[in-house]
Amino acid sequence: MTAVARTIVILAAGSRGDVQPCVALGRELAARGNAVRLIIAAGHEPLAAGLDTAVLSIDPARLLETDEVREWLLGGRNPVRFVSGFKRLIRPMAEMLLEEIRSACKDADLLLFPTLGFVGHHLAEYLGVDEALIHFQPSHPTNAFPHPLVPRAFGAERLSFHLVDQIAWQLGRPIVNAWRRDTLSLPKLSLSGPMRSVRDVPVLACFSEALVPRPPDWPSSVHVTGYWFLDEPSWTPDPRLADFLASGPPPVYVGFGSMVPRDPEATFRTVRAALRVAGVRGIVALGDDGNADDDVLVVSDVPHSWLFPRTLAVVHHGGAGTTAAALRAGIPAVVCPFFGDQPFWGDRVAAIGAGPPPLPIKRLGPGSLAERITRAVRDGGMRRRAALIGRRIAAEDGVGRACAALDRPMNRMNGDGR
Repeated sequence: MTAVARTIVILAAGSRGDVQPCVALGRELAARGNAVRLIIAAGHEPLAAGLDTAVLSIDPARLLETDEVREWLLGGRNPVRFVSGFKRLIRPMAEMLLEEIRSACKDADLLLFPTLGFVGHHLAEYLGVDEALIHFQPSHPTNAFPHPLVPRAFGAERLSFHLVDQIAWQLGRPIVNAWRRDTLSLPKLSLSGPMRSVRDVPVLACFSEALVPRPPDWPSSVHVTGYWFLDEPSWTPDPRLADFLASGPPPVYVGFGSMVPRDPEATFRTVRAALRVAGVRGIVALGDDGNADDDVLVVSDVPHSWLFPRTLAVVHHGGAGTTAAALRAGIPAVVCPFFGDQPFWGDRVAAIGAGPPPLPIKRLGPGSLAERITRAVRDGGMRRRAALIGRRIAAEDGVGRACAALDRPMNRMNGDGR
């Protein structure tokens, strides 16, 4: 139990991989005597069963499933196209979402928000309450590596973090400053935005030091807690899946989460050919049942925590949540990133020896994928390394460490937070 019970609001708007960790944290905070409210998008309510929820009318993650938004994100290195796409696709819904989020926070004592847009920072100022940032990626400035959203060839590591923050602020500044003025009755912020003040805000970094060693130049206000895993209730596979697993050696799982390839049927054919060349069976979350055969089973929604420990290796897109689940299962992963932070996670998996070098989805081919799958299932050193990392991650108490950090008085959270 915490010394003083609080009303804690957590913004958990995003994909399933974003929501599940926040639910895990929210449940433990509630078990410690706090009132917890999750802000989530419609459709994720079952995940948050038992917690108070405020449901957004627009699901930002669903936008990723539209061809127009995918084209915008994939073309993100063209600054003119990126800015024009933001104004056309994102700005129209922002005002409505900001008001819904504000309403959900009205009685909060503590706000836990991801970095994007620093929405929690503005609301904490408006409400006069405490705040902490949630980092699903290592987004605090460091000289150890560039920002996860910046190409690897950028070079100026620490500067890249300021660059990403400034791009995000300049895109959102007209919307946020109007919101601050008209709704929050706060002064508008300058071109430099909230970056200087937000650097002193406590950070809950929801990833493992087994994957991202803590940079020596991070302040103690950054709490690298380990992953926040949501242990799912007991799950029973349908007979098709149970029979497939029992009928032969462990398969390789292939799935790209909420990422949809431009040509799903062609991608499925590539995956099936690669599995055959590698000489392994596969469970594929892509295509339809008509594409299945004796060695390949097509599935839809199977809990990663149940399935991954029953596989030889995982081929996935490099989302933070799927990366965590594969590492926890102690099996090698072949990461096929699409965009965003996915290349970063693919590089990290390879760097720690838990998988081969990432294979960008745009370069996916039967030969290149088969070569990486073969390494993942046959390289004894890689398999031992993945198993070792899996045991280390499984032993971490990320939720407990996050709650312990939040249990301290907020004016002490900038002390030793390791």
